[in-house]
Amino acid sequence: MSTLAPVPDEPLSAAERAFMSVRDAIVRGTLAPGTMLAESSLADGLGVSRTPVRTALARLQDDGWITVYPKRGALVRGLDARAVAELADARHMLESSMVARATPQARAALAERLETEVDAQERVLRAQDLDGFIDLTISFHRAFVEVGDNALVLELESRLADRYRHVLHLHGASLLGRWEQIVAEHRTLVTQLRDDPVEFARTLHLHQADSIAPESVGR
Repeated sequence: MSTLAPVPDEPLSAAERAFMSVRDAIVRGTLAPGTMLAESSLADGLGVSRTPVRTALARLQDDGWITVYPKRGALVRGLDARAVAELADARHMLESSMVARATPQARAALAERLETEVDAQERVLRAQDLDGFIDLTISFHRAFVEVGDNALVLELESRLADRYRHVLHLHGASLLGRWEQIVAEHRTLVTQLRDDPVEFARTLHLHQADSIAPESVGR
């Protein structure tokens, strides 16, 4: 059985659709790090010719998801310890700096909104709904960037979102195992967002390091 979702029937090029399907399978961990990909097998699984698959693989390599070996296939890459640590650092810089520059009124309005979102996180975590939680927590952390009202910084955050999603999927079972801690940390962040942006930055740093650092994810 193919590990790839069928190419959707959308007004996109075959190469774009192939890229999206393979990328999403890698991000979700369906195509795990270390998996070898063959153009012919991908083309058959996606229902497209090998030419758009080749184009998609080249783009995936440019984005750092795979390494292409001519005439041999492509190897799905993982994130090593350094890459994961750098991801946490980059996200912390973006989120904390945007919260720091936001007005008190904007922070208060966001905190009120996020209180409801954390309630939703708790519901899906109680139900052990990993996909639902990942969608909600990525939106939760993106909101800290949005409140700074800087389009370029928001674009940078978007470039990191798939890597963050990938790490969360790879460690999903252990994240579900400590869901109460995650919810409690998110509630603390919401309170500090409104009342104390300096303490918010400190708490955010610890939360992000604990969430995705290789030695601590899933504890």
